Amino acid sequence: MVKLWSSSVAIGGIYAARIHRLGPDNATLSVHTKRGGAAAKAGHDLELHVTSWEATLDLDAGTAELSADGSSLRVERGTGGMMELGDEDRDNIHKTIDDEVLEKRNITFRSSSLVEDDGRYRVEGELTLAGRTQPLGFDVLVSDDGRITAAATVTQTRWGMKPFSALFGTLKVLDDVEVQLQSR
Repeated sequence: MVKLWSSSVAIGGIYAARIHRLGPDNATLSVHTKRGGAAAKAGHDLELHVTSWEATLDLDAGTAELSADGSSLRVERGTGGMMELGDEDRDNIHKTIDDEVLEKRNITFRSSSLVEDDGRYRVEGELTLAGRTQPLGFDVLVSDDGRITAAATVTQTRWGMKPFSALFGTLKVLDDVEVQLQSR
């Protein structure tokens, strides 16, 4: 179980958290896919939640780190499609991610720089996904009440991953997926 804790500094009488520890107990890490191809109407846009992960955002040290269990992605919802996404569909998606996409490999991110600009932070670093490490940059927003939001676009083929396809390629997951982090 990951517990949220933070150190704080006084800024104009208001305390601002400077070190944030995040995980499934206090934040949501989600992956959003979109469908494409001639048969796109048959498929679903997916929202997957990562159920085993931890992250640290240290604004004092200027670092951000994340590690996630690649076998912990679960379908939260599917939208669109000809029929509603059923339990068997969800199980098949989970199996495909584990066996063909991520192959149960862990996911890590380590920042190389974190630059503040008016409450927003630009994070640059390296993402290791499917056994390959590539640079990745994204923005993080820390609100006045300490809530954290971040989003990054991950292009699967940059990490050597082949986006899922079916029906002889007429139904496919688009190459770009969006990863979002939202603290509670």
